Amino acid sequence: MVLTSSLIATIIGIVVVFLALVVLFTFVPVALWISALAAGVKVSIFTLVGMRLRRVIPSRIVNPLIKAHKAGLPVTINQFESHYLAGGNVDRVVNALIAAHRANIALTFERCAAIDLAGRDVLQAVQMSVNPKVIETPFIAGVAMNGIEVKAKARITVRANIDRLVGGAGEETIVARVGEGIVSTIGSSKSHTDVLENPDSISQTVLSKGLDSGTAFEILSIDIADVDVGKNIGAELQIEQAQADKNIAQAKAEERRAMAVASEQEMIARVQEMKAKVVEAEAEVPMAMAEALRTGNIGIMDYMNYKNIQADTGMRDSIGKMNQNGYDTNKTTDEK
Repeated sequence: MVLTSSLIATIIGIVVVFLALVVLFTFVPVALWISALAAGVKVSIFTLVGMRLRRVIPSRIVNPLIKAHKAGLPVTINQFESHYLAGGNVDRVVNALIAAHRANIALTFERCAAIDLAGRDVLQAVQMSVNPKVIETPFIAGVAMNGIEVKAKARITVRANIDRLVGGAGEETIVARVGEGIVSTIGSSKSHTDVLENPDSISQTVLSKGLDSGTAFEILSIDIADVDVGKNIGAELQIEQAQADKNIAQAKAEERRAMAVASEQEMIARVQEMKAKVVEAEAEVPMAMAEALRTGNIGIMDYMNYKNIQADTGMRDSIGKMNQNGYDTNKTTDEK
């Protein structure tokens, strides 16, 4: 089958028109423009094309705009587009504005956009303003004046403060401040029984301190959910102190014992030193005797008398040792 030039031109024209329509409907959101017109929102087709050129997804702007128009909110497409380009969530902002409008909460688009750009969930904040949130703390331990530990768990009912959402502290700060108030209140009680008998004194004392200042919430009430008695911290501290004192006393006694042992060893060494000096002196006696015999200062009879005296002395020492061992020296040799 031979195609004529006119038929080929017709086919090429159809393909070109088809491709042009595909590009048109891809680049120009005609369906979105028709939806906006049907909802009564006046949006120019050139505005949608400009969004494409500015790399803005038109559906992220037009759909929230239709929602806001149906809710009767005084917003413009330029506000939505600038908030989108700043990195905000336009749909969440519109939902928050609608919720605030329905609850008669004064909330402008600028403040709502600022809250969203600050990283907070503005819709959740509006919902929390209408329906307060309950924050439950873990068990917080405090020690009364009598040394008994008391553990308390609190439920904090808070409401979001729209005016302080930007720059205000979060839930962690609320829990920390309430925990500090509980600890100080228990610590100022004279006895743990006072806390157990009147647990609402904790909530009243903590609530009167204005713990929500500088936070993004307003504390409506603080209720003590549970109170429990813990350890006897005072007794444990006294036991630990007594054990520490005992260890110190033992260390000092050990130090004194070591000094006594060292002193004893020094005395033993000195005794041995004196004995050595005695032995050295006794060793000089024979030498002196020999020198005296050579020089004629003593005679041989004098030397023999000296030896007899030594023998008598040795005999008396032997008899004395026998008496110390329990022998009777008056008995004869046969009787022994």
